[in-house]
Amino acid sequence: MTHQTNLIYIFWTCRDKQEAKKIVYGLLDQRLIACASIFPEVESLYRWEGNIEEGQEVKVILKTILKHFDAVQSHIQKHSSYEVPEILQVDIAQGNPRYLSWVVQETSLNAPS
Repeated sequence: MTHQTNLIYIFWTCRDKQEAKKIVYGLLDQRLIACASIFPEVESLYRWEGNIEEGQEVKVILKTILKHFDAVQSHIQKHSSYEVPEILQVDIAQGNPRYLSWVVQETSLNAPS
């Protein structure tokens, strides 16, 4: 039986690991995310302004709760070097209950520091 959670993943792509870590630390400090997984070497091929481009990027998966999506997106857009950063919400239908509880606890404003 599937049980609905309010846990989401946010997939985000940025220029390099240094930018990823700087933005992730800001999100963690504000308790907007519980965790981030950084994949430092992603080869991307894409169409941009009429041209096919390719380059090395960093893929980040942020773990948080639904109510923080807008604030996370806003923070990334404010601090990203990309004009149009990829920021995608993926809803999590179910998962390890202890992990889900941990994410909720870590993204609560009144969580212990």
